[in-house]
Amino acid sequence: MNYFEFYGIPESFFPDDKLVKAKFYENSRKYHPDFHATATPEKQREILELSTLNTNAYKTLSNFESRLAYMLEQHNLTGESTKNDLPPIFLMEVMELNEKLMELEFEFDPESVATLQAGFTEIWNALERKTKPVLEQYENLPETDKASALEQIKIYYLKRKYLLRIKETLATFANRF
Repeated sequence: MNYFEFYGIPESFFPDDKLVKAKFYENSRKYHPDFHATATPEKQREILELSTLNTNAYKTLSNFESRLAYMLEQHNLTGESTKNDLPPIFLMEVMELNEKLMELEFEFDPESVATLQAGFTEIWNALERKTKPVLEQYENLPETDKASALEQIKIYYLKRKYLLRIKETLATFANRF
């Protein structure tokens, strides 16, 4: 059973946070092992599995990055074979950013860091602007349109993975000021 089914909520990249939390608390009470201490060993194992499922579901569905990865996994859109799905122009942009980051390792310059951050922010914001409507509308799309939306979201996810690594590296340079 997937986490959305377990919580009885529609599959969405932006589920209602209050509802997710309410389902977690409801299931926490329902499946808490202490409330089933006198049950049969089989029932205790089942309750423990459901309690673990509840915890994992909440951790995943309450965090955007985890939820994004989880939904793509559920649709078999992650894994090693997806690396070749990124557009070459994006890979070139990332390579250029990484080269500039390497240059900063050898020759730190606050002005170059600021310029690099501005370029990164432009790429990041363009990606978010392009994909956010697809993420927001996904839940309400007809089933026939969901596959193509998921393909677009997969590219978004892969790009984000690259960009988040660059963002972390940029943050270390920004801390040098």
